[in-house]
Amino acid sequence: MNKIISLKLVFALLFGFSVSAQDNWEMLFNGKDLKSFEQLNGNASYEIKDQELIGTSKMDTPNSFMATKNKYSDFILEFDVFVENGLNSGVQFRSISSPDIMDGRVHGYQCEIETSSRKWAGGVYDEARNGWLYPLSRNPKGQNAFVAGQWNHYRIEAIGNEIRTWINDIQCANLVDDTTAEGIIAFQVHSIRDKSLEGKIVKWKNIKIKTTDLENSRKEVDSDVPEFSYLTNNLTDDEKRTGWRLLWDGQTTNGWRGAKLNKFPDKGWEMKDGILSVLSSGGAESRNGGDIVTEDSFSDFELSVDFKISEGANSGIKYFVDSELNKGEGSAIGMEFQVLDDKAHPDAKQGKNGNRMVGSLYDLIRAENTDSSRGKNFKGVDKWNNARIVVKGGQVEHWLNQIKVVEFDRFSQMFKALVEKSKYEKWENFGRIPEGLILLQDHGDQVSFKSIKIREF
Repeated sequence: MNKIISLKLVFALLFGFSVSAQDNWEMLFNGKDLKSFEQLNGNASYEIKDQELIGTSKMDTPNSFMATKNKYSDFILEFDVFVENGLNSGVQFRSISSPDIMDGRVHGYQCEIETSSRKWAGGVYDEARNGWLYPLSRNPKGQNAFVAGQWNHYRIEAIGNEIRTWINDIQCANLVDDTTAEGIIAFQVHSIRDKSLEGKIVKWKNIKIKTTDLENSRKEVDSDVPEFSYLTNNLTDDEKRTGWRLLWDGQTTNGWRGAKLNKFPDKGWEMKDGILSVLSSGGAESRNGGDIVTEDSFSDFELSVDFKISEGANSGIKYFVDSELNKGEGSAIGMEFQVLDDKAHPDAKQGKNGNRMVGSLYDLIRAENTDSSRGKNFKGVDKWNNARIVVKGGQVEHWLNQIKVVEFDRFSQMFKALVEKSKYEKWENFGRIPEGLILLQDHGDQVSFKSIKIREF
């Protein structure tokens, strides 16, 4: 009997060892010391207690990071985190700290840890670089994954250009981005301005990483979690599968013409390095190359366009355009997602109650964050921003950098009343035609576009 027990114990030990070897996890933090880490930027305090890494918030110091000395490219990272209410934190990955860039400021991808009412924990923020890449504004299931006041289990998969996150086994982010392929991992204590937050803590434990056999270790993607792709002029496999196509191929004029021409304009537009730009001509509307429109018409669709405006610029993305209207001077007629430098262009103060500001349904409905009071999430002039327009039947939505800023029913009495009090009053059936062209506007200012893609419903 003793021999049988001994044999069982041996097999159990051997089996356990083999499973551990196959898993290929290694502890990123050993629970004892920080010899493989270095503190960067701020001087909030970090300590180790009961095998937990504990960060304590401190006034009058910038964001603090306990960063790995090693760099990591493809990996799966798991950890448990507890954060006191009101404190913001995060875990950097594939991030950079170089004395030649922003005096060593840590920048790059960050998996969000927060307790605020917007519930974006598990989203992906691009620290000190591109801002929010994956807010949870379109993932209500993920918004409820983080539970305040308790330990939460995080998982980050960074494999190739695919970045995915989970909290407590609920998927939060499904991101495709190729900005950075390798970098440090760092545990953040966020800077604070509120004295009442001083001394609050965030703590991590069970921090482990896997860098081999990653494809076989991936978690299944939740089909309810939308994929956000930041690849330039390219479609992911998921986008192709779900019906997306490029409206501009990144190189040629195929599929586009002048709004008042039967060909693409000979001047005023430039295609270079995968970027389509309308050139500056002193701010005169449609006086240089003129607007350009798609050759195809669309009814129910989802359109995504990346745009970058120069200082003081004005432009727009129009839809349900009838190019037979307004053959004279000025822009072609259609509903417009306003593209504008709100701070420097005078049109921002025209119209009514801000309905000519960036993201607005031009001259009709003001753009505002429909989910919270945190603003529209505009990333700024000379930075890439994303416009998303969704049309299903009469329902229309404008999204600015994945935040919904406008919604309306184009067949409603309310919409008709708005049109009757706007500059579009004279255009019969404005915004209500069954289908129309999509237009990029020449308003005489330098504005660039890329990754123009659409899918029809």
